[in-house]
Amino acid sequence: MVEDKTIGGRIFSAINFTLLAIIALVTVLPFVHVVAGSFTTSAEIAANKFVLIPKVWSLDAYKFIFSTNTLFKAMGVSIGVTVIGTAFSMLITSLMAYALARRDLDGRKVVNFLVVFTMLFHGGMIPTFLVVKELGLIDSYAALILPSAISAFNMIILKNFFQNIPEGLEESAKIDGCNDFGILFRIVLPLSLPALATIGLFYSVTYWNTYMSAILYLDDSSKWPIQVLLRQIVVLASGMDHSATLDATVPPPDQTIKMAVIVVATLPILMVYPFLQKHFAKGAMLGSMKG
Repeated sequence: MVEDKTIGGRIFSAINFTLLAIIALVTVLPFVHVVAGSFTTSAEIAANKFVLIPKVWSLDAYKFIFSTNTLFKAMGVSIGVTVIGTAFSMLITSLMAYALARRDLDGRKVVNFLVVFTMLFHGGMIPTFLVVKELGLIDSYAALILPSAISAFNMIILKNFFQNIPEGLEESAKIDGCNDFGILFRIVLPLSLPALATIGLFYSVTYWNTYMSAILYLDDSSKWPIQVLLRQIVVLASGMDHSATLDATVPPPDQTIKMAVIVVATLPILMVYPFLQKHFAKGAMLGSMKG
């Protein structure tokens, strides 16, 4: 990019950078406020509605959250569901996307139509619950994975990405004796890392934020993922429910507890995103270029 050294160009660049800086600041400040608020006292939050640097540092909110081993178990459940669910979803999504990317597949247009149809029309909560119940998945971790194991939107993005791979590579692999699975796992997937990183992030965020499925399908509270438990902590901290399995001897700071819950719930995903960021935009753009 050639720098414009004219007065008008410099004015435009200055205005552009100023606007981008303001937008970035507006985006970052709320999160800074949440993090800072989680490390302060309820009294300071009540006195100063917007806190960026706490005057009095306090760990009461985190002491309340981590006052029981239940949180660590729920964290383990969420991590397990996220890892296993993402791996399983990536596998079946890749298999279906590769099959539909093959132009010589019989009935390809019909299957594509059915996939798109599911994006527009859904059976609803009650039919889905009945299916899960009839399959014997109630009160099992499988109920958090199988009903949402494949996303039509993610599959279409990955299918479009696969279609951009030159057919000559597949033909060369067939000449060398590769079957369809060999072509997929040895050639197509290694060349599709940007798209896989993008889809993997989509699935990971979905499984990590599992809430409604756990509420509907899990009867045993010991199997709750982190999102459901954190919601119970917020309810307890608000004084609306005293049945949660937390240490009652630790006083709940009702305002800061909500901010600490947000930090605990979002930090794991925020730690993963920087490693996938360089692939994220590229994968999403390339996967959307071709229908």
